Amino acid sequence: MMRSREYIEVPSCRECKGRKDHLLFCALSEQELDRFSEDKGENFYRKGQVIFYEGNRGHGLFCVYRGKVKVHKMGEDAKEQIVRFAKEGDVLGYRSLLGDEPYNATATAIEDSIICYIPKSRFLEALGSNSDFSFRTIRMLAHDLKESEKKLINITQKPVVERIAEALLILKEKFGFREDERTLDVVLTRREIGDLAGVTTETTIRTLSDLNKKGILGIHGKRIELVNLPQLIRMANLID
Repeated sequence: MMRSREYIEVPSCRECKGRKDHLLFCALSEQELDRFSEDKGENFYRKGQVIFYEGNRGHGLFCVYRGKVKVHKMGEDAKEQIVRFAKEGDVLGYRSLLGDEPYNATATAIEDSIICYIPKSRFLEALGSNSDFSFRTIRMLAHDLKESEKKLINITQKPVVERIAEALLILKEKFGFREDERTLDVVLTRREIGDLAGVTTETTIRTLSDLNKKGILGIHGKRIELVNLPQLIRMANLID
């Protein structure tokens, strides 16, 4: 369903700047990209709107043209857990199509976003006819599974402060900095940061405040500045 918005022209898949740097779409020929364009749709989602729900059957591939998205699940204790994020040029929902299974997580816009939609039949056609596209899809799947496994280990074994530090580094790696080269270029609630780190909102607020007092972070409303990045990296105690 198309969400109402001011008209923004979305280019063809061939002309989309987001696809040119993406591992997956670099494998498609101009003719294949044109076939994607013939069938694709574009939807506008306001911040907080759901793109797809966990448990629903997948019927297509979602590509982020503009905006930012969180992918999240509900845990056994009814607490939300953020699995990963997507930004411009990223794809969503492909694992559901590969396994012919319902979505195993929910995707929600964390800022106003424009999302392109490629029908399942067109995606599977490209997989069957383009070996390079298939190989790149497998590589993307392997990378995502590795990241999920690493995150699961960290959530179950790391102390709270290490989880929060790593969550902030994940945001830096995914979204980068604003013009000052220190402030994260994404705005999340304290609850969402906690959902990413696997800790409560109250603990997140307390930990961020403590890191701010120590001069490791700078808190400016919802904006977070990584003042002492080397120290934050040491605190995260990253496991490869």
